[in-house]
Parts: sequence; C-alpha cells; structure tokens
Amino acid sequence: MDPALVKLALGGLVLLGCIGLFFGIGLAIAAHKFAVEVNPLIEEVVESLPLAQCGGCGYPGCEGYAIAVVNDPDVPPNLCFPGKEKVAARVAELTGKKMTALEDQVALVRCSRVEGRVSHKHEYYGFASCTAANLSFGGASACQYACIGLGECAEVCPFDAIDMVENFPVINPDKCVSCGVCVKTCPKHIIEIQTLKARVYVPCSTQDLGKNVKAVCEVGCIGCKMCVKVCPANAVTYEGNIVKIDHKACIAYGPSCETVCVTKCPRNIFRPYAGRQAISRSVADGLKMAG
Repeated sequence: MDPALVKLALGGLVLLGCIGLFFGIGLAIAAHKFAVEVNPLIEEVVESLPLAQCGGCGYPGCEGYAIAVVNDPDVPPNLCFPGKEKVAARVAELTGKKMTALEDQVALVRCSRVEGRVSHKHEYYGFASCTAANLSFGGASACQYACIGLGECAEVCPFDAIDMVENFPVINPDKCVSCGVCVKTCPKHIIEIQTLKARVYVPCSTQDLGKNVKAVCEVGCIGCKMCVKVCPANAVTYEGNIVKIDHKACIAYGPSCETVCVTKCPRNIFRPYAGRQAISRSVADGLKMAG
C-alpha cells in the first residue's frame, strides 16, 4: 500500500479524533454549566405515585403533578385520584402538607337514551369516534344531548372502567377512580363526577323542554321545575335548562325529606342513589341485557 495514502488516512483519523474530543469537551462544559438541578424530593414524590399518567390531577402527567405539589404551597397532596388516600397520605408526608380527606367519587353518565327508547334521526357513516360523529349534525340520535355511543370514553379510560353495553357506556365503580378523563373526552358533556354519598341523581342532560323532549324520549326531563319547587333543602336548581343538584346541601339536610324530588317528578327522572351498590346493579343489568 502506498505509504503516502497510509499517512493521509492516519492524519484524517487523528484530525477526526481531535474534532470529536473538542466537541465532547465543549458539550461536557455546556452540560455542567446549564445543568438543572433536580430536587430529590420531586423524585420521591414521583416514585410514590401509581404512574397512571391519567392527567386527572390537572397536570401533565405524574411528574408534572410532583413538581407542582413540591414547589407550589397551594397545590394539595390529594389530587392523585388513582392513588386514593394511601398515596395522598404519602405525598402529604413527603411535602409536609396537611392531609385532607378524600371524597369517594365515581363517574356518572347523565343520559337515558336506552331507557327512553330514543330513535335515530339518521344513520352515521364515518370515523368510529364520538367527536367525529358529533361534528356530523350532532350525531345520529334524535336527542341532540344524548350519548352518541361509539365508545370514545371507554377507549380513553386508563383504568378500563367503562364497558359499552348496547352502544352505551356503563361505568364499573370498582375500577373507576374518578380521574375525569372520560368527562373531558365526551363531546356531549354528559359524564359527571359525583360523590358516592349522593342521595339522588338525574340521568338526563337534555336542555330541551316539554313536548320537544316527549317527542324523542320516553323518560327525559321536560323542565317543569317541580323538583326545584318541592326540594326542602333547596338543593335542586335549574340552570341553563338542566337540573343541577347541590349534593352537599342534600346530604346535610338528611333523609327526613324522604326524597321528595323522586316521588314528585312527573317523568320519574329523579332516582334514588345508593352509591357503589346502585351502580354495581346497573352494571350487572346492563351486561345481562347485552348477553
């Protein structure tokens, strides 16, 4: 081999090596100069979380919540819904914050499309997504406020807590951790987070009135406001053409009213609520219907 070529090749290798060494030293100096110190407490908090990455706490992932709860004194230690009380207690211990009680909650679908035998106004052909169907004239249902039923909420639930039964979401209370992902995803905004201590609930989200409701649904709320008039606890209001319940006021009043709203509602759309047991029965009934 020509000695001149060998010398040239070796020279090139040496030159490349020097360039690599130069940039390596430069990167090492830059990394040291611009290094961001990581608070070890943040890492401890992250390790104490279940790492579900559900976003139910309102922060971008578990690390986002860990950074916020360590650095911001106003961020409470009980925002990790999947971790529940055990994780909240650990986060409170690590951050030195006061532990506050966690309210047992569950997601609730406020729609009676199946029970009300709501028909379709047209057939939908397109992407199997509730969001996409909602953009197509509000979906196929004759009630524009009804569940579309394509299962987008079930797909995004990080805990597999939603089963689709007769194209309708049925929430399993034993799996639901009230993270709120389904609430944010539903384009109809008919999923709510409700306390398991609630005494009554309303499975309807229509904002239509009277005959317009009766024309499409056999059980939908017609907006008569009878529930508002008879509630002895003043816990029921009618805002934006939809019934809302102040569960704290209702619970505080106690059972002495014997759920007046349930017996007085002419459409029987107010229902007694027995928490986790009531939902479990609805899950079992729904699966039985599907079978």
